[in-house]
This record gives sequence, structure tokens and C-alpha cells, in this order.
Amino acid sequence: MIKEEILKALRGSGDYISGQELCEKLGVSRTAVWKAVTRLKDEGYEIDSVSNRGYCLRALPDVVTEAEIGSRLRTKIMGRTCVCFDSTDSTNIQAKRLAEEGAPHGTLVCAETQTAGRGRRGRAWASPPGEAVYMSLLLRPKIRPEHASMLTLVMGLAVASACNELLARAAGGAEPVPRTGLKWPNDLVLNGKKAAGILTEMNTEIDSIHYVVIGIGINVNTRTFPEELSQATSLCQAAGKPFMRSELIALCMEYFETYDEQFEKTEDLRGLKTAYEELLVNKGRQVRVLEPGNEHTGTALGVSDQGELLVRLQDGRTEKVYAGEVSVRGIYGYV
Repeated sequence: MIKEEILKALRGSGDYISGQELCEKLGVSRTAVWKAVTRLKDEGYEIDSVSNRGYCLRALPDVVTEAEIGSRLRTKIMGRTCVCFDSTDSTNIQAKRLAEEGAPHGTLVCAETQTAGRGRRGRAWASPPGEAVYMSLLLRPKIRPEHASMLTLVMGLAVASACNELLARAAGGAEPVPRTGLKWPNDLVLNGKKAAGILTEMNTEIDSIHYVVIGIGINVNTRTFPEELSQATSLCQAAGKPFMRSELIALCMEYFETYDEQFEKTEDLRGLKTAYEELLVNKGRQVRVLEPGNEHTGTALGVSDQGELLVRLQDGRTEKVYAGEVSVRGIYGYV
């Protein structure tokens, strides 16, 4: 994609790069380069064009486009096929549509805003434009169907790792650095408030998976939340500065590709459990397990190799919680 390659070249040079050099690098005509640069300017990129010097990238807009994401990706598979919408009903819905049409493993769907965003258990997910990351990743994993639910935890670890890398960069060596944690099974928390959520949907048969779609919503640059979302927060609120959303998306894909390779080797969390538990905010805390007709309290110990939450009950027994929603007593008001 010529726009993607031009963005890579301009961002990498840090100064003027000649049109001839771009032509030779990309194997295209000067007219093609000029047209691509013109389209980038129309999308909000500040690019100087000077005779006998070439092009120089002065400022980047915070846009979520195929070209911007692609110019930042360092993955082999994840996100290499990418579809971006200005507005759509739900990135999960679009990813499932693409899956039915034969889209490949690793296809990424992003949107500036969603009109029908959903969270876990059918809850609505607010999706204002220009502030957050709304994305869904289509997977065709070669694993047993009963192991697919662990992909939610793998993605949670990837998103938390990406967020923490950006937060550390933003801190610039200052202490303390805000840190995103994991609330089993599918939430990310920051300063005691919800910063992101994950929704995984599958199309399977008894012994095979047709596809898995993992939807991710991350509060990135939201500065204020309405009263009904007072228990939500964003990376911008925590760091005191905005972030480039496409940079975060690319980082999420890189971390997920690395972690997913480890997961698929064993089809369990053995290789990722230590890293996951380091970020697990439930660990060592009293939790209430909310299961229909069987609510009970215990202390979260960590996760099993199969991704279950290990809870020590009051009688000393250890329970493996596979389904149901866990709330952390006295820590997070949003639960």
C-alpha cells in the first residue's frame, strides 16, 4: 500500500526525503507519490513539499486508518489484513461478516465509532468518535474448541502490556508510572477504574473452530466521562497527555502475536501465567463469585494453566472458577 510505505519512509527519515528517493524505494512513479502525499494531506497529515528537497512529515493526526496502522506494524500476521471504518455498528459484527466471507487469520477490524458496540453479557459499550480504540481481531486458531476461551486472557495480557509500554514512555523516566492491571476474566483497570474491556465470540463445532473474534475497547484519549461512567478512566487521564491510537493498536497486535505463539504451542497458559499473574489485580484479594444460586466469597490466588481463577474458600478448599463474573470487594467501585 503506497500510503503506508510513504508514511513509514517519512516517519523514519525525520527530515526531507526526495520524491526520487521515494520513487526508487517504492518502485512507483513521481505522480503516484505526489497523489499519495496529497491524499495523506487530505487526511490531516502535515507534510511539507519543497522543490529540490522533497517531502517532510511535520505533524501526525490521531487517525485510525489502514495506512497509519500498517505503517506502524511489525507483525508477521496479526493486523496485516486490516479494515477500518469511520463508523460501523460493531467491529465484532463486521469481523464475523468478514470471517463468513473467508477473511484470513489475523484480520483486524477497527472503527472511529460504533453505533451498536457491545460488552460482555450484552451490555452496551459507549463508543464516542475520536477518543478510544474499537477493534476486533479475527482468528482461525488450530486449537481445540474447549481451549479457545483462554484467548480472552491472552489478549488481555497483550493489551495490558501495550498500554503499559505507552504509559512508561509517556512518563519519560518519572516515577511513579501509572500501570494497567488485569481483572479476570476480561477487564483492564487503571488507578482502580475500568480502562478497557474484551469480548470474545466463537463459531465452532464439537471438534473444530471455524473462527474466533476478539473485540477490544480501550479508553485512550477520553478526558471526561459522563456521570453514569464515573467509574471508567482512560490512558490520557492517567498520564495527563494524549496518545496516538494507531500506535497502541499496532503494539497490541505485536504483543498478541508473541503471546499467541506461546499459547498455541501448549494450548494452555503455562508459558504466560507468571506474566499474567504479575498484572492480576484480583490476586490476594477477597472476591465474591457471582454464579446463579451460588454466590460465595473467597480469596483469589491466581489462575490455573487453563485460565480458571483459583479461589481459596473460607473452609480452606481451592475452587477453580471457569464461568461467572468475579467482583473484587472494596477495591473497584465499578463492579
